[in-house]
Amino acid sequence: MRTEKKLPNISDVARAAGVSTATVSHTLNGTRTVSEHSRELVMKAIRELGYTPNAFARSFRTGKKNIIGFVVPDISNQFFARLIETVESSISAEGFHLIIANTQENKERELQHLRYLTSGVVDGILLASTMESYSEFSAVLPASFPTVLADRKVDAAPFSSVTVSAYQSVYRSVASLIEQGQRRIGFITGLSRLSTSRERLAAYRQAMSDFAIPIEDGFIQHGDSMERSAWNSTRELLKQRCTAIVASNGLMGTDVYHCLRECGMQIGRDVELVCFSDFDSPLLESSPVRLVAQPVDELGKMAGEEILRRIKDRATEQKQILLSSIYLGVLSRHSQ
Repeated sequence: MRTEKKLPNISDVARAAGVSTATVSHTLNGTRTVSEHSRELVMKAIRELGYTPNAFARSFRTGKKNIIGFVVPDISNQFFARLIETVESSISAEGFHLIIANTQENKERELQHLRYLTSGVVDGILLASTMESYSEFSAVLPASFPTVLADRKVDAAPFSSVTVSAYQSVYRSVASLIEQGQRRIGFITGLSRLSTSRERLAAYRQAMSDFAIPIEDGFIQHGDSMERSAWNSTRELLKQRCTAIVASNGLMGTDVYHCLRECGMQIGRDVELVCFSDFDSPLLESSPVRLVAQPVDELGKMAGEEILRRIKDRATEQKQILLSSIYLGVLSRHSQ
């Protein structure tokens, strides 16, 4: 009768390396400093034996999964795709893995994901929430659970946050349009419950007020921050005879760009367009579009570092890290 070959275990690795099982464990888990010589012996034995650590058993012993959950509103949005990639690079260097949960800006989906992730699946959570207030999900995400808010703030949430302020960059973009003679400036905002939407709309309103430019009925249009939500808004602003449009996130800005082209409007001549350039976009950067750049890579790196800090020490102080976007203006005035 054929018997299956026994898989090597931690004792086999220790025997082959000539060290104790404790040394092998500390080498794999980073729980104690191991000499470089011993580490090399252990890693050599692991390679030669083809040993694979049992992650489930290690999790059972230590209570750590080395897994972080990242709850995002839209994985099809290139801003969040790039943010995920940067976070993953940041935490993988410390031996952590990332689980992605997509809410599609749906509150109930977010609650379902949070219930699952906090049931023992992950060590900590990065959250780009679609909620407005912590009271909406406090029952499923207690203040004691290692959590970091990424990109979006949530009212009264007792967590660290890493976010980007776009107030000054949006204000500057609108002021620049006005200084160049624009008066009919439309604004497409995202979901009103989001902190990013509220801040950017406030900056638009303030700039128009400071320059005594009236905001006519219909100048402010509401999208849902998702793909194709800005097409109807763009058409409405054209009906309002707007000669400049500010789109309050990158995904909707790309939609405005394509809608204007489809309507036969030449950007930079018939209508000015301000977009958030949240990611590398040759399409926008080679066109006469006014760009607002966000520090996505820095946001992801700092969010990753902060959630690792929270996991390692739950009692450590909360941090509110605020980065800034930059108004770049027009990078290109090439004809289309």
